[in-house]
Amino acid sequence: MSLVFVMAIALGGCHAMAQAATKPVAGFVTDVKGFDAFIATHPTPEQFHATYPDVQLVLPGTMTTMEFRENNSRYYAELDKSGRITGGRFG
Repeated sequence: MSLVFVMAIALGGCHAMAQAATKPVAGFVTDVKGFDAFIATHPTPEQFHATYPDVQLVLPGTMTTMEFRENNSRYYAELDKSGRITGGRFG
């Protein structure tokens, strides 16, 4: 096999994995284990919005209304120094 062919296969596989990782999840969070696994990757807020577009992401310092939600539709994120999500809670 040529090097070009091998590289094409390798890069094509990486591209497919990247697309699968960012496939949007419609609605609120019902698969908590899957959500926790996603958060364990320390996504950026942009990656969070791309993957969970229907979940309101609340970053530190952001003001919100006072109602308490029990449907996993609002996530209060904790960030590391580089701005990646390292944990948080629903509320």
